[in-house]
Amino acid sequence: MPTSPKITITQVAAEAGVSTATAGRVLGNYGYTSDDVAAKVRAAARKLGYKPNSLARSLATGKSHTIGVVAADIDNAFYARVLRGIGDVARSRGFGVILTNSDEDLEREREAVQLLLEKRVDGLIVAPCDVQGSAHLHSLIAGGCPAVQIDRAAYDLAADSVTVDNRGSAREAVNHLLKAGHRRIAIIAELEQRHSGSLEEFVRQASHFSVSGETLYPSWQRLQGYLDAHRDFGIPVDPNLIRRAGSYSSEAARQEATLLLQSPERPTALFTGDGTMSVGAMQAIADSNVQIPDQLSLICFDDLDWMTFTRPGITTIHQPVHRIGSMAAELLLARIAGDTSVPKHNVLEARLQVRGSVAPPKS
Repeated sequence: MPTSPKITITQVAAEAGVSTATAGRVLGNYGYTSDDVAAKVRAAARKLGYKPNSLARSLATGKSHTIGVVAADIDNAFYARVLRGIGDVARSRGFGVILTNSDEDLEREREAVQLLLEKRVDGLIVAPCDVQGSAHLHSLIAGGCPAVQIDRAAYDLAADSVTVDNRGSAREAVNHLLKAGHRRIAIIAELEQRHSGSLEEFVRQASHFSVSGETLYPSWQRLQGYLDAHRDFGIPVDPNLIRRAGSYSSEAARQEATLLLQSPERPTALFTGDGTMSVGAMQAIADSNVQIPDQLSLICFDDLDWMTFTRPGITTIHQPVHRIGSMAAELLLARIAGDTSVPKHNVLEARLQVRGSVAPPKS
């Protein structure tokens, strides 16, 4: 079936009896035109079925009415829900969203940012891979492109951020297990990105002192909360119960959980550091025929749909994922509109959602 010829702005101008420049101002929403002339141009556009060229409009106005998003892993349910929050706000304000993925790889993040800039987005929402450096993001801000960080915040980056209280909520979760009587509580977390020093050194220091975690990745902040809770109760930490998956991989988490469950002194409780870790841990629990909570109590960080379907339901840390996205979009659109106030660093509360996966340990 042949396609209809594309109607040009020149044809609209001829139909309305105005210049092409005048028609461009009306249909591009820039510059001044009288109400009568604007009405004629819009009527002509409707009659001819004119569809605006968004690229041409962005070249004329300097605005594309699109925002770019660089997610760390779009396969992760966390980002899917955050993106819904971003999209809902953007759509309500007449903005489109272009999504890219970094796979937690710094070079891919640089490429994604460059691609989005070439698409002339008006601003960016980024989950930065490197919280210690991110030179390309510093250059982005210095160049005047508005940006908002989600999930984690890069050190000394003059950009708004929306995160959650990873440390405090993890502390609450492990406190819940300790109050139930557990003393051998394992943690499986990604802990991939390196910080200064080894894992052992970090655990040794954080077990005895309160260490600042503002520039740490979320999984390390959640490990801090785990260590804080043990320190609160005066319970020494067994380093063998801290399992480092090393990547956002459910298979890596499954392997670590299997090792824990096969240990002669296996834990009586398990805390998983995110939804991907939880999937791997549940696979290992099912393969080992371990019963929750009779043989193992479980709390998961991230409240995923399937955690309400299992019997018993899984006790979780529920993140306000839609709000993370919607707040990030609101902040970015305010910057695009001209807000020049100091960067806002918003730390949202994550709450403990108690279900049936925690019970006192068997004697």
